[in-house]
Amino acid sequence: MTTLSSIQSFLAPKELAIAGVSRNPKKFGRQVYEHLKANGYKLYPVNPNMDSLDGAECYKSILDLPGHVDRIFIVTPMEQTAVSVRQSLDRGIRNIWIQQRSETAETLEMLKDQEVNLIHNKCIFMFAEPVKGAHAFHRFLNRLFGSYPKN
Repeated sequence: MTTLSSIQSFLAPKELAIAGVSRNPKKFGRQVYEHLKANGYKLYPVNPNMDSLDGAECYKSILDLPGHVDRIFIVTPMEQTAVSVRQSLDRGIRNIWIQQRSETAETLEMLKDQEVNLIHNKCIFMFAEPVKGAHAFHRFLNRLFGSYPKN
């Protein structure tokens, strides 16, 4: 079960990889990248079809990430999420956030018996400060109706 403390622990170091980042600024993966970057995160974008993103090296595979990277945000299309999860586990990454609508029953089953800090079925925009606009309203509603994670 995802808890608020597991989410805060995931976000606290302000350094993570993003699998599924896009060139297209209208795509969700790119919007997450821009939000986190603007708020001081050191990011490692992963996309097999890109060499760089805004001057930062873009990694072709999770397996190519620098050795110290220990957390990943996965925002790939559902049909690509299993590969991202498998590569994350093979690479030894134990802090994994799968953005809602990227997870599948298969990927959650792969992670069921793994010792990982798994966050899923949550939108990162509701937790990565500062939370603004529609996301702040959604967070308010989740708190109001009791669906916001507890510690």
